Amino acid sequence: MLVLGIETSCDETAAAVVRDGRFVLSNVVHTQIAQHRPYGGVVPEIASRQHVEHLPAVLEEAMRAAGVDWSSLDAVAVTHGPGLSTSLLVGLAAAKGLAIRLNKPLVGINHLEAHLYSAFLGPDAPEPAALMPFVSLIVSGGHTAFVRVDGIGRYRLLGRTVDDAAGEAFDKGANLLKLGYPGGPAIDKAALGADPAAVRFPRGILRNLPARLTGLDARCCVSYSGLKTSLLYYLRDHPLAGAGDPVVGSLAASFQEAIVDTLLNRVAHALGNLRTLAVVGGVSLNSRLRGKLAALAEKRRFRLILAQPAFCADNAAMVAGLANHKLAATPPPAEAFLLDAEPNLGIGE
Repeated sequence: MLVLGIETSCDETAAAVVRDGRFVLSNVVHTQIAQHRPYGGVVPEIASRQHVEHLPAVLEEAMRAAGVDWSSLDAVAVTHGPGLSTSLLVGLAAAKGLAIRLNKPLVGINHLEAHLYSAFLGPDAPEPAALMPFVSLIVSGGHTAFVRVDGIGRYRLLGRTVDDAAGEAFDKGANLLKLGYPGGPAIDKAALGADPAAVRFPRGILRNLPARLTGLDARCCVSYSGLKTSLLYYLRDHPLAGAGDPVVGSLAASFQEAIVDTLLNRVAHALGNLRTLAVVGGVSLNSRLRGKLAALAEKRRFRLILAQPAFCADNAAMVAGLANHKLAATPPPAEAFLLDAEPNLGIGE
């Protein structure tokens, strides 16, 4: 089965062709970092306009790189939430038009569920059935959550961040340290070789949850707003000397350590009696997180699955791959063409 995937949930314009849910024939991503860098974060209006401008060329390149004809596609899949509504609408409109023109099924995909599936992309990745059940940690710019996965489409949210996502914390920290955007790679680079224990920043460990998060386990939830505020106050009391200040490296390393430790402190409880943890999302590329997760897996004797780097950040291969399994389970209803953008779509919805 050949599926064309489209992903425009935030600031990446992406298209991919995947065969049989695992074999990625093409995976094209147009990044908008340069357009958003002056603002230190994603500007929704700019993001949607960039999608409109670049999606047609990205689609053409994905098909050309895959070496397949439009007529050979079996389905068109598209992210319909969560994400920025104006960005989601661009991808939805394109996917609906293509599916109608090609007379192919349209499959709506949950962005979070696609991230969960990214661990299974590639010929060397494990088969989904071989890992079930397992726990997945989603860490990205907009999402941080522990999810129990009992099967494709069968999920239980164990815990999440109550405020900032890990990627958002990196962006805000990098902005305070004047390291630029995006913050994750900038802090990762600045922290290399520096002392992660130079400053003890708070670990966002929760004892109680607000009423809006009833049903989740506080021992699987995290918070990053206090960490950001702590760095802000530290810099107020210890101003940087200017560009090139050598203390920036140790501050970046200490800030990064707090983000990573906050996650690792939750892993054992999230796993419970399960022995496999899959880590997905753009922040899973962080070198410190990967190193400490590997060490923890060896110590605690659980299996660690990391999505391949090409499939960690937002991409369309994970959308197309997941759609293959959705199609195999049940044909998409005709109502799929009535899909609308769902910016607050939750895991499993």
